[in-house]
Amino acid sequence: MRTYKIAAIPGDGIGTEVVDAGVEVLDALAKREGTFAFHFDHFAWGGEYYKKHGRMMPENGRDLIRHHDAILFGSAGHPEIPDHITLWGLRLAICQPFDQYANVRPTRILPGITSPLRAVKDTELDWVIVRENSEGEYAGVGGRVHQGSPLEAATDVAIFTRAGVERVMRFAFGLARSRPRKLLTVVTKSNAQRHAMVMWDEIAAEIAREFPDVTSDKMLVDAMTMRMVIRPQSLDTIVATNLHADILSDLAAALAGSLGIAPTANLNPERNFPSMFEPIHGSAFDIMGKGIANPVGTFWSGVMMLEHLGENAAGRRLMKAIERVTVDPALHTPDLGGSANTRKVTDAVISAIRADNT
Repeated sequence: MRTYKIAAIPGDGIGTEVVDAGVEVLDALAKREGTFAFHFDHFAWGGEYYKKHGRMMPENGRDLIRHHDAILFGSAGHPEIPDHITLWGLRLAICQPFDQYANVRPTRILPGITSPLRAVKDTELDWVIVRENSEGEYAGVGGRVHQGSPLEAATDVAIFTRAGVERVMRFAFGLARSRPRKLLTVVTKSNAQRHAMVMWDEIAAEIAREFPDVTSDKMLVDAMTMRMVIRPQSLDTIVATNLHADILSDLAAALAGSLGIAPTANLNPERNFPSMFEPIHGSAFDIMGKGIANPVGTFWSGVMMLEHLGENAAGRRLMKAIERVTVDPALHTPDLGGSANTRKVTDAVISAIRADNT
Protein backbone atom coordinates (compact mmCIF):
# COMPACT_ATOMS: atom_id res chain seq x y z
CA MET A 1 0.00 0.00 0.00
CA ARG A 2 1.36 3.40 -0.99
CA THR A 3 1.91 5.95 1.80
CA TYR A 4 1.99 9.59 0.72
CA LYS A 5 4.18 11.89 2.77
CA ILE A 6 2.44 15.26 3.17
CA ALA A 7 3.85 18.41 4.74
CA ALA A 8 1.06 20.15 6.67
CA ILE A 9 1.74 23.86 7.20
CA PRO A 10 -1.25 25.55 8.89
CA GLY A 11 0.28 29.02 8.92
CA ASP A 12 -1.76 31.69 10.68
CA GLY A 13 -5.26 32.47 11.86
CA ILE A 14 -7.90 29.96 10.80
CA GLY A 15 -5.24 28.10 8.84
CA THR A 16 -4.70 25.81 11.82
CA GLU A 17 -8.43 25.05 12.09
CA VAL A 18 -9.00 24.23 8.43
CA VAL A 19 -5.76 22.27 7.97
CA ASP A 20 -6.61 20.15 11.03
CA ALA A 21 -10.02 19.50 9.46
CA GLY A 22 -8.40 18.69 6.13
CA VAL A 23 -5.99 16.20 7.68
CA GLU A 24 -8.87 14.51 9.49
CA VAL A 25 -10.95 14.20 6.32
CA LEU A 26 -8.04 12.96 4.19
CA ASP A 27 -7.17 10.32 6.79
CA ALA A 28 -10.79 9.16 6.86
CA LEU A 29 -10.83 9.02 3.07
CA ALA A 30 -7.61 6.97 2.94
CA LYS A 31 -9.05 4.48 5.41
CA ARG A 32 -12.23 4.25 3.32
CA GLU A 33 -10.23 3.62 0.13
CA GLY A 34 -7.90 1.11 1.72
CA THR A 35 -5.39 1.36 -1.12
CA PHE A 36 -3.19 4.17 0.17
CA ALA A 37 -2.39 6.04 3.36
CA PHE A 38 -1.15 9.46 4.39
CA HIS A 39 1.71 10.36 6.68
CA PHE A 40 1.43 13.99 7.74
CA ASP A 41 4.42 15.94 9.02
CA HIS A 42 3.27 19.11 10.79
CA PHE A 43 5.29 22.32 10.59
CA ALA A 44 4.27 25.18 12.91
CA TRP A 45 5.61 27.98 10.73
CA GLY A 46 4.06 31.41 10.37
CA GLY A 47 3.46 34.51 12.43
CA GLU A 48 3.98 32.97 15.84
CA TYR A 49 7.21 31.38 14.64
CA TYR A 50 8.29 34.80 13.36
CA LYS A 51 7.63 36.43 16.73
CA LYS A 52 10.01 33.95 18.36
CA HIS A 53 12.68 33.60 15.69
CA GLY A 54 12.51 36.69 13.48
CA ARG A 55 11.61 34.69 10.37
CA MET A 56 8.47 32.93 9.14
CA MET A 57 10.12 29.54 8.66
CA PRO A 58 13.52 28.07 9.55
CA GLU A 59 16.45 28.72 7.27
CA ASN A 60 16.45 25.06 6.21
CA GLY A 61 12.65 24.94 5.97
CA ARG A 62 12.50 24.11 2.29
CA ASP A 63 14.98 21.28 2.76
CA LEU A 64 12.67 19.80 5.40
CA ILE A 65 9.76 19.58 2.95
CA ARG A 66 11.58 19.20 -0.38
CA HIS A 67 11.03 15.44 -0.60
CA HIS A 68 7.40 15.31 0.50
CA ASP A 69 4.82 14.18 -2.03
CA ALA A 70 2.75 17.34 -1.53
CA ILE A 71 2.20 20.29 0.80
CA LEU A 72 -1.12 21.14 2.48
CA PHE A 73 -1.05 24.82 3.38
CA GLY A 74 -3.45 26.90 5.49
CA SER A 75 -2.85 30.63 5.28
CA ALA A 76 -0.26 33.38 5.71
CA GLY A 77 -1.02 36.67 7.39
CA HIS A 78 -0.76 38.01 10.94
CA PRO A 79 -2.17 41.32 12.25
CA GLU A 80 1.02 42.07 14.19
CA ILE A 81 3.36 41.52 11.21
CA PRO A 82 3.42 43.47 7.91
CA ASP A 83 1.74 41.52 5.12
CA HIS A 84 4.75 41.63 2.82
CA ILE A 85 6.83 39.89 5.50
CA THR A 86 4.31 37.10 6.08
CA LEU A 87 3.75 36.52 2.37
CA TRP A 88 7.36 36.64 1.20
CA GLY A 89 8.60 34.87 4.31
CA LEU A 90 6.41 31.80 3.99
CA ARG A 91 4.05 31.22 1.08
CA LEU A 92 6.15 32.83 -1.63
CA ALA A 93 9.29 31.47 0.02
CA ILE A 94 7.91 28.04 -0.86
CA CYS A 95 6.13 28.71 -4.17
CA GLN A 96 8.92 30.47 -6.00
CA PRO A 97 11.98 28.34 -5.12
CA PHE A 98 9.91 25.20 -5.69
CA ASP A 99 8.97 26.59 -9.12
CA GLN A 100 5.24 26.17 -8.55
CA TYR A 101 4.57 28.30 -11.60
CA ALA A 102 1.02 27.18 -12.37
CA ASN A 103 -1.53 28.32 -9.82
CA VAL A 104 -4.82 26.60 -10.65
CA ARG A 105 -8.12 27.79 -9.17
CA PRO A 106 -11.33 25.99 -10.14
CA THR A 107 -14.55 27.88 -9.61
CA ARG A 108 -18.09 26.56 -9.81
CA ILE A 109 -21.30 26.87 -7.87
CA LEU A 110 -21.53 23.84 -5.60
CA PRO A 111 -24.93 22.20 -4.94
CA GLY A 112 -26.96 24.09 -2.37
CA ILE A 113 -24.94 27.31 -2.63
CA THR A 114 -26.45 30.42 -4.19
CA SER A 115 -24.40 32.75 -6.34
CA PRO A 116 -24.83 36.49 -5.75
CA LEU A 117 -25.37 36.76 -9.49
CA ARG A 118 -29.06 37.02 -10.21
CA ALA A 119 -30.61 33.89 -11.69
CA VAL A 120 -27.28 32.34 -12.67
CA LYS A 121 -27.41 28.55 -12.92
CA ASP A 122 -24.63 26.31 -11.63
CA THR A 123 -23.98 25.11 -15.18
CA GLU A 124 -23.29 28.71 -16.26
CA LEU A 125 -20.37 29.20 -13.90
CA ASP A 126 -17.76 26.46 -14.19
CA TRP A 127 -14.33 27.97 -14.65
CA VAL A 128 -10.68 27.18 -14.06
CA ILE A 129 -8.34 30.14 -13.67
CA VAL A 130 -4.65 29.55 -14.36
CA ARG A 131 -2.47 32.14 -12.66
CA GLU A 132 1.16 32.58 -13.65
CA ASN A 133 2.71 32.04 -10.24
CA SER A 134 6.43 32.73 -10.48
CA GLU A 135 7.13 36.08 -12.14
CA GLY A 136 5.18 39.02 -13.55
CA GLU A 137 4.12 41.67 -11.07
CA TYR A 138 5.16 39.54 -8.08
CA ALA A 139 8.70 38.86 -9.25
CA GLY A 140 10.05 40.77 -6.27
CA VAL A 141 12.23 43.08 -8.35
CA GLY A 142 12.34 46.69 -7.20
CA GLY A 143 13.31 48.86 -4.29
CA ARG A 144 12.97 52.10 -2.36
CA VAL A 145 15.30 55.07 -2.16
CA HIS A 146 15.39 58.29 -0.11
CA GLN A 147 12.96 56.84 2.42
CA GLY A 148 11.20 59.46 4.52
CA SER A 149 12.25 62.37 2.32
CA PRO A 150 10.12 64.34 -0.16
CA LEU A 151 12.10 62.64 -2.92
CA GLU A 152 11.26 59.12 -1.77
CA ALA A 153 10.64 56.73 -4.64
CA ALA A 154 9.67 53.07 -4.87
CA THR A 155 9.49 50.61 -7.73
CA ASP A 156 8.05 47.16 -8.28
CA VAL A 157 9.12 45.89 -11.67
CA ALA A 158 6.98 43.30 -13.43
CA ILE A 159 9.32 40.75 -14.98
CA PHE A 160 8.07 38.57 -17.84
CA THR A 161 10.35 36.06 -19.52
CA ARG A 162 9.64 34.21 -22.75
CA ALA A 163 10.29 30.89 -20.99
CA GLY A 164 7.94 31.77 -18.13
CA VAL A 165 5.11 32.91 -20.37
CA GLU A 166 5.50 30.00 -22.78
CA ARG A 167 5.27 27.38 -20.07
CA VAL A 168 2.21 28.82 -18.34
CA MET A 169 0.47 29.33 -21.69
CA ARG A 170 1.26 25.77 -22.74
CA PHE A 171 -0.06 24.52 -19.39
CA ALA A 172 -3.26 26.58 -19.74
CA PHE A 173 -3.91 25.45 -23.31
CA GLY A 174 -3.35 21.84 -22.27
CA LEU A 175 -5.78 22.24 -19.37
CA ALA A 176 -8.36 23.81 -21.68
CA ARG A 177 -7.92 20.91 -24.10
CA SER A 178 -8.72 18.46 -21.27
CA ARG A 179 -12.05 20.14 -20.50
CA PRO A 180 -15.23 19.51 -22.51
CA ARG A 181 -15.59 23.01 -23.99
CA LYS A 182 -11.92 23.35 -25.06
CA LEU A 183 -12.15 27.10 -24.58
CA LEU A 184 -9.42 29.41 -23.25
CA THR A 185 -9.58 33.13 -22.52
CA VAL A 186 -6.25 34.95 -22.33
CA VAL A 187 -6.44 37.96 -20.01
CA THR A 188 -4.19 40.90 -20.86
CA LYS A 189 -3.70 44.65 -20.51
CA SER A 190 -1.62 45.17 -23.62
CA ASN A 191 -3.38 48.39 -24.58
CA ALA A 192 -1.65 50.18 -21.69
CA GLN A 193 1.25 47.90 -20.80
CA ARG A 194 2.87 48.01 -24.19
CA HIS A 195 5.96 45.89 -23.64
CA ALA A 196 5.55 42.85 -21.37
CA MET A 197 1.84 42.43 -22.03
CA VAL A 198 2.31 42.72 -25.77
CA MET A 199 4.86 39.92 -25.51
CA TRP A 200 2.34 37.98 -23.40
CA ASP A 201 -0.23 38.32 -26.20
CA GLU A 202 2.25 37.36 -28.90
CA ILE A 203 3.37 34.23 -27.07
CA ALA A 204 -0.25 33.26 -26.42
CA ALA A 205 -0.92 33.44 -30.16
CA GLU A 206 2.17 31.34 -30.88
CA ILE A 207 1.21 28.63 -28.37
CA ALA A 208 -2.36 28.63 -29.69
CA ARG A 209 -1.08 27.20 -32.95
CA GLU A 210 0.09 24.11 -31.06
CA PHE A 211 -3.50 23.51 -29.90
CA PRO A 212 -5.71 23.82 -33.00
CA ASP A 213 -8.55 22.03 -31.21
CA VAL A 214 -8.71 24.72 -28.50
CA THR A 215 -10.70 27.90 -29.16
CA SER A 216 -9.07 30.94 -27.59
CA ASP A 217 -9.92 34.59 -27.22
CA LYS A 218 -8.31 37.64 -25.62
CA MET A 219 -9.80 39.96 -23.01
CA LEU A 220 -8.52 43.12 -21.34
CA VAL A 221 -8.52 42.59 -17.58
CA ASP A 222 -10.90 45.46 -16.82
CA ALA A 223 -13.42 44.20 -19.37
CA MET A 224 -12.92 40.71 -17.98
CA THR A 225 -14.38 41.70 -14.62
CA MET A 226 -17.56 42.78 -16.41
CA ARG A 227 -17.68 39.62 -18.52
CA MET A 228 -17.37 37.41 -15.43
CA VAL A 229 -20.43 39.09 -13.95
CA ILE A 230 -22.56 39.70 -17.04
CA ARG A 231 -21.71 36.66 -19.19
CA PRO A 232 -20.31 33.94 -16.91
CA GLN A 233 -21.50 31.23 -19.29
CA SER A 234 -19.11 32.53 -21.98
CA LEU A 235 -16.03 31.54 -19.96
CA ASP A 236 -14.36 28.22 -19.20
CA THR A 237 -10.57 28.16 -18.80
CA ILE A 238 -8.80 31.45 -18.11
CA VAL A 239 -5.10 32.34 -18.02
CA ALA A 240 -3.76 35.56 -16.55
CA THR A 241 -0.71 37.13 -15.01
CA ASN A 242 0.22 36.83 -11.36
CA LEU A 243 -1.52 40.06 -10.33
CA HIS A 244 -4.49 39.92 -12.69
CA ALA A 245 -5.36 36.33 -11.80
CA ASP A 246 -4.90 37.02 -8.10
CA ILE A 247 -7.66 39.62 -8.31
CA LEU A 248 -9.91 37.79 -10.76
CA SER A 249 -9.83 34.53 -8.82
CA ASP A 250 -11.11 36.24 -5.66
CA LEU A 251 -13.92 37.77 -7.72
CA ALA A 252 -14.63 34.32 -9.12
CA ALA A 253 -14.81 32.79 -5.64
CA ALA A 254 -17.20 35.50 -4.48
CA LEU A 255 -19.41 34.95 -7.53
CA ALA A 256 -19.51 31.24 -6.66
CA GLY A 257 -20.80 32.02 -3.18
CA SER A 258 -17.87 32.48 -0.80
CA LEU A 259 -14.10 32.66 -0.56
CA GLY A 260 -14.45 29.97 2.09
CA ILE A 261 -15.16 27.26 -0.49
CA ALA A 262 -12.47 28.10 -3.03
CA PRO A 263 -9.40 25.86 -3.50
CA THR A 264 -5.98 26.39 -5.04
CA ALA A 265 -3.21 24.20 -6.41
CA ASN A 266 0.29 25.66 -6.73
CA LEU A 267 1.76 23.21 -9.21
CA ASN A 268 5.23 22.34 -10.32
CA PRO A 269 3.99 20.38 -13.35
CA GLU A 270 7.39 18.79 -14.00
CA ARG A 271 7.30 17.38 -10.42
CA ASN A 272 10.86 18.40 -9.67
CA PHE A 273 9.52 19.80 -6.40
CA PRO A 274 6.41 19.12 -4.33
CA SER A 275 3.26 21.04 -5.25
CA MET A 276 1.26 22.93 -2.65
CA PHE A 277 -2.51 22.95 -2.08
CA GLU A 278 -4.39 25.57 -0.10
CA PRO A 279 -7.73 27.34 0.36
CA ILE A 280 -7.71 30.95 -0.80
CA HIS A 281 -9.60 32.55 2.10
CA GLY A 282 -6.58 33.85 4.02
CA SER A 283 -5.95 33.89 7.76
CA ALA A 284 -9.26 35.58 8.75
CA PHE A 285 -8.14 36.55 12.25
CA ASP A 286 -11.57 38.08 12.92
CA ILE A 287 -13.07 34.60 13.24
CA MET A 288 -10.02 32.75 14.55
CA GLY A 289 -10.83 30.48 17.48
CA LYS A 290 -14.60 30.76 17.04
CA GLY A 291 -14.84 27.36 15.34
CA ILE A 292 -16.84 28.73 12.41
CA ALA A 293 -14.23 28.70 9.64
CA ASN A 294 -15.47 27.07 6.46
CA PRO A 295 -13.28 24.00 5.78
CA VAL A 296 -14.75 23.30 2.33
CA GLY A 297 -11.99 25.23 0.53
CA THR A 298 -9.42 23.02 2.24
CA PHE A 299 -11.36 19.84 1.44
CA TRP A 300 -11.62 20.86 -2.22
CA SER A 301 -7.89 21.64 -2.20
CA GLY A 302 -7.52 18.07 -0.92
CA VAL A 303 -9.39 16.87 -4.01
CA MET A 304 -6.87 18.68 -6.19
CA MET A 305 -4.01 17.15 -4.20
CA LEU A 306 -5.45 13.67 -4.70
CA GLU A 307 -5.74 14.27 -8.44
CA HIS A 308 -2.13 15.46 -8.52
CA LEU A 309 -1.07 12.29 -6.70
CA GLY A 310 -2.93 10.15 -9.23
CA GLU A 311 -5.66 9.08 -6.78
CA ASN A 312 -8.47 10.18 -9.07
CA ALA A 313 -11.12 7.79 -7.73
CA ALA A 314 -10.49 8.99 -4.19
CA GLY A 315 -10.65 12.59 -5.40
CA ARG A 316 -14.04 11.94 -6.96
CA ARG A 317 -15.28 10.33 -3.75
CA LEU A 318 -14.18 13.32 -1.67
CA MET A 319 -15.76 15.78 -4.13
CA LYS A 320 -19.01 13.83 -4.00
CA ALA A 321 -18.94 13.97 -0.19
CA ILE A 322 -18.35 17.74 -0.28
CA GLU A 323 -21.33 18.22 -2.61
CA ARG A 324 -23.56 16.05 -0.40
CA VAL A 325 -22.74 18.38 2.47
CA THR A 326 -23.03 21.73 0.68
CA VAL A 327 -26.48 20.83 -0.65
CA ASP A 328 -27.80 20.91 2.94
CA PRO A 329 -28.35 24.50 4.21
CA ALA A 330 -28.08 23.22 7.78
CA LEU A 331 -24.43 22.49 7.05
CA HIS A 332 -23.58 25.97 5.79
CA THR A 333 -21.10 28.01 7.82
CA PRO A 334 -21.74 31.75 8.46
CA ASP A 335 -19.88 32.86 5.31
CA LEU A 336 -22.60 31.03 3.37
CA GLY A 337 -25.39 32.50 5.48
CA GLY A 338 -25.73 29.49 7.77
CA SER A 339 -24.95 28.69 11.38
CA ALA A 340 -22.97 25.46 11.13
CA ASN A 341 -19.47 25.27 12.57
CA THR A 342 -16.21 23.75 11.35
CA ARG A 343 -16.67 20.62 13.44
CA LYS A 344 -20.17 19.96 12.14
CA VAL A 345 -19.15 20.35 8.49
CA THR A 346 -16.07 18.16 8.97
CA ASP A 347 -18.09 15.41 10.65
CA ALA A 348 -20.68 15.56 7.88
CA VAL A 349 -18.06 15.16 5.14
CA ILE A 350 -16.47 12.22 6.96
CA SER A 351 -19.90 10.59 7.36
CA ALA A 352 -20.60 11.10 3.65
CA ILE A 353 -17.27 9.46 2.77
CA ARG A 354 -18.00 6.46 4.98
CA ALA A 355 -21.54 6.13 3.66
CA ASP A 356 -20.47 6.12 -0.01
CA ASN A 357 -20.73 2.56 -1.24
CA THR A 358 -19.86 3.23 -4.87
